[in-house]
Amino acid sequence: MRIRIDTVMGLAVVAMVLGWGPVLRANELDERTIQLGTVTVLGRQQEAQLLPGSVSLVTDAIMGRVQARSTEDVLRRVPGIYVKGEEESAVVVNVGVRGLPAGDYKTLVLEDGVPIQPGIFVGNARYYNPRIQRMRGAEVLKGAASLRYGPNTIGGVINYQTKTPDDGVSISGRVSSWNTYETTVEVGGSTPAGDAHFGVIATRAESDGFMDKRYDTTDVMVKTGTAIGANQFVGVKFLYYETDANISYRGLFPDAYRAGARFNPAPDDWFLTTRKAFDVSHEWFIHPDVTLQTQVYWSEMSRDYWRFQLVDDNPTTTNADGFRVWNFGDEVQGNNRTFERLGLDSRLALQHGLFGMGNEAEFGVRVITEEMLDQTIRADRATPRTPNQPLLRHRLDSADSLALFGQNRFDATDRFAVTAGLRVETYEQKRDDVRRTRSADPFSNTEFMPGIGVSYRIDPLAQLYGSVYRAFAPPLVGSVIGVDTPPTKAETSVNIEFGIRGDDGRLHYEVTAFQMDFSNQVDPGVSGIRDPNEGSALIQGMEAALGYAFENGLYVDGNVTWVPTAEFGEDRPGDALKGNRLPYSPEWTANLSVGYQHGRLQANLLLNVVDEVFGDGMNARAFTTEKTGTWGGLIPSYYTVDLTGRYALRSNVSVFGAIKNLTDEEYITGLRQGIYVGPERSFKVGATYTF
Repeated sequence: MRIRIDTVMGLAVVAMVLGWGPVLRANELDERTIQLGTVTVLGRQQEAQLLPGSVSLVTDAIMGRVQARSTEDVLRRVPGIYVKGEEESAVVVNVGVRGLPAGDYKTLVLEDGVPIQPGIFVGNARYYNPRIQRMRGAEVLKGAASLRYGPNTIGGVINYQTKTPDDGVSISGRVSSWNTYETTVEVGGSTPAGDAHFGVIATRAESDGFMDKRYDTTDVMVKTGTAIGANQFVGVKFLYYETDANISYRGLFPDAYRAGARFNPAPDDWFLTTRKAFDVSHEWFIHPDVTLQTQVYWSEMSRDYWRFQLVDDNPTTTNADGFRVWNFGDEVQGNNRTFERLGLDSRLALQHGLFGMGNEAEFGVRVITEEMLDQTIRADRATPRTPNQPLLRHRLDSADSLALFGQNRFDATDRFAVTAGLRVETYEQKRDDVRRTRSADPFSNTEFMPGIGVSYRIDPLAQLYGSVYRAFAPPLVGSVIGVDTPPTKAETSVNIEFGIRGDDGRLHYEVTAFQMDFSNQVDPGVSGIRDPNEGSALIQGMEAALGYAFENGLYVDGNVTWVPTAEFGEDRPGDALKGNRLPYSPEWTANLSVGYQHGRLQANLLLNVVDEVFGDGMNARAFTTEKTGTWGGLIPSYYTVDLTGRYALRSNVSVFGAIKNLTDEEYITGLRQGIYVGPERSFKVGATYTF
C-alpha cells in the first residue's frame, strides 16, 4: 500500500474532529448496538421522509417474499433499476439505474456504508457481488442525498445492510434445480446486559449451474461489537469470500440459440475470485445533538480469469449465419488482477439553531488508497495455472483520493426544509509498468459537486421534494494513462429530480421525474482499459411505486419506470450516432407483487417485465459482431413470473419453496461474445431450524 496503515490511523484521529455522520440521540444507542455496528445510509428509516430525493428501502420482509437467489433478484424489484443478468449465479453484476446503461459503473455500491466494488479509481466495478444470504435489507438513494457518499453517484447509492444474528443457532438449507445445494449457518450471542454482541454467518453453495455453468462458493462473515461506557460503540466485521465459477465472456451463436441449445459455450473458461475484508466502526454520541461516526476499512480481492486463447482473433471461417468461427489452440491465458483498498471515512453530525430555526449539519472527510496488480499469463492447456512464458502484462495501477463534504438542512418550518451541500473530491492516479524502464506520468484531478434540495410535507400522504446536483464518475487509470486519446476531465452530469410520496401505514407511493444531462459522457460499456470518447448525452424519465396492505392479509406492490429519452448528443464514429438510444437502457421496466400472509402461511406471485434494449450505440437490430469484440443487436422484451411460499411448522421451524420463471419464458438477457440466455424454469425447496 502506498499509504501506510499507521498513517491512516493517524488520519482517523484528525477525522474525529472533522468527521460526519447520521444524527442519533443517546437513547438510540441500544438499537444501533444490536446491529453490531451496521452502518446505514439513512441513519434511521424515518429519515427517508426528510430527504429531498427518491428513496427505496428493501426490508427483510420484502427479501423474504422474493426468496432471492442473489442480490440481482432483489435489485430488479426496485423502481428505476434494470439488471442485465449474465448467469444465475450472479458472480458478476451489471446494474443500470434510471436509463444508465447496465454495467456502466456509475452507481456507488456499499455494504454497511463501506465501498465494496473492487476498484473505484483503478479497475472494474463489476467483479464482486456480495452474497444475499447475509443481508437483511438494502437502501437505494437517488438524488442529491447521494452526494454524501461519492464518487460514482451519478445513478445514486446502493447500500446493502448485513444481518446481525439473533442469540442462538439457525441452520438453513435448500436444494434446487441444476443440482444446487446450499447451507447457511447463523450463530449469535450477547452479554446479559446486551451491551456486547457476537455473530457469524457462513454459507456454502455448489451447483452444476444453468447451461452447465457450475460454481462453488464459500462466504463467511464475522461481526462483533461492544459498548464503551454509556455513549460509545465499537464494531468489527471480517469477511471471507471465495467462488470458482465456470463462466466466460462467450455466449451462444444465434443458430444454437434458435435450436434451443443450452450447453456451456466455454466449458474450459474459469472465473476465480477471492475476497477478504476487515472493517472497524466507531460511534460516539458526544451529546444528544452531536454524533461522530468513523470507519476504517481494508479489503483485498483477487480475480483470476482463465480463458482458452484464440489461434486467430480475426478468423475468416464463418458459420451458416455469417458469424466468424473462432479457433482455439492448446494455450490458456490468465487475465489476473488483484485489488487492494484501504480507507477512512469519518462524519460529524450536529443539530443547531442557526438563524433561529432547526438545523441538521453534517461534515465529513474520506481518504482512500487503491492498487490493482494487473497481470496477463500464458499457460499450456494441460497445466492451465502454470506459466509457460514471461508475463505478457505486468503493471500496477494505483490511486490516492481525498474527499471533503459539508451539508446543512434548514428546517424553515415543521413542513418545509431546504438542504444545501458541497462535496469536493481530489485524486491522483498512477501506472507503473514493470516491463518498462519509465513509468507514465500520473493523472490528477479535483471535482466540485454542489447540490441543493427542498422538501415540503403537506400531510403524511403527500410530501413534495426536489433536488439538483452535480455528479461525477472518475476515469479509471487505464482511461487516462498510457492511451492515445485520454479524456480531458472526469465524466460529469447535472442531475435534476422532483416528486411526491406518501405513507400512512397501509398505503405507500412515490412518483419521481428525473433528468441526467451529461456534457462529457464516456462511451457506455468501456471498462477503462480501452480508449474512451467524450460527448454529451441526455436521460429523462419517470418512476412510480405503489403499494397497499389489505386487512385480510392480502398485499399488492408494484412499480414502473419509463425512460423515453436516453440518447447520444452527437455522432461517435464507429460507436454511436446522434439521437441513438444508449445501449442496455430499456424504455420500460415494471414489477408487480401480489401476496398473502395469514398466520403461519405466506405466498407471493411476482412479475418482472423488461422492455427491449439495444446491445450497442449503433442501435443495430440484427445481431452483429466485429472480430472477438462485444456483440450488438436488438434484444427482445421479456417477462418472468416467480411463485414463492413459506410455512412455519413451529415457532422455530419453517419450510419454504419457490418456482422461478414459472411460465418457462425463453429470453435473452444480454450480448457479449454471443448470446446470454436467461435461466429456464427452476425449483427450490428448503427449511430453516433455529435453536
